Amino acid sequence: MDRAALRAALADVVAIPVTPFDADGAIDRAAYRLLLRRLLDGGVRTLTPNGNTGEFYALAPEERRTVVEDTLAETARRPAAVLVGVGHDVPTAVAAARHARDHGAQMVMVHQPVHPYVSQDGWVDYHRAVAESVPELGVVPYIRNPLLDGDRMALLGDLCPNVIGAKYAVPDAARFGAFARDAGLDRFVWIAGLAELYAPAYWAMGATGFTSGLVNVAPSLSRGMLTALRAGDRPGAMKVWERIRPFEDLRAAQQSANNVTVVKEALAALGLCRRDVRPPSRELPDAQRAEVAALIKDWAI
Repeated sequence: MDRAALRAALADVVAIPVTPFDADGAIDRAAYRLLLRRLLDGGVRTLTPNGNTGEFYALAPEERRTVVEDTLAETARRPAAVLVGVGHDVPTAVAAARHARDHGAQMVMVHQPVHPYVSQDGWVDYHRAVAESVPELGVVPYIRNPLLDGDRMALLGDLCPNVIGAKYAVPDAARFGAFARDAGLDRFVWIAGLAELYAPAYWAMGATGFTSGLVNVAPSLSRGMLTALRAGDRPGAMKVWERIRPFEDLRAAQQSANNVTVVKEALAALGLCRRDVRPPSRELPDAQRAEVAALIKDWAI
């Protein structure tokens, strides 16, 4: 494992590809690979199959494996890193991480444990079980719990040297800044896990990469924000921020009920895949479909 290369891949636009479905409700593998090629051609160098924008929790286990295998096949001859989303119970997460490793992935992102009772030490135990099962891979926890303290992340890093970064998705920049410093600002790569709208604020607190679902639609906008942030060009980054804000606000409304739906609607308007999503997500009503179409028309994609 080239640790420096993996850290560099996380300090970038970390794209979360959608998972398109066909008319029968199955994964449209041809459309998925077309979307991957479009991302790679648009300059994306880090992909997270089985992320939340990929409808991770709505996919069956064999579908999640298919998405991973297609992603790795598509990136086999391209300069791209693959960060596979894994989760659910510990045996399922471990099996998924080993499947990712065996098919050539370099890293796994561990989804926030879905359980009504999560203790801080139990959080460490959960991630340790996954990380120790794949010592060859870089491991990135996906942190959505505002009650988790940075010292737990520091402990996990001490126990598992292959934990190299964190996707932090608590909507509180001050909390993120404190967490990163308590965990080890330089020990881990910090990814702003709430995408472009939070990226400038989290960048100021120490993030060096950000996740994106928007990048499925407009890679140039996401890359443009990254370029501006890296250059210290805050006005340039905020220019992108202002341009994409109405689109991202639609995704974030009602506790992100339409997070995936809006992205797929935009891709459908571009003729790149169907708009279908799986429950508990739902397609947009006609009025909002027209709003999405108008927004992306203004972007001149």
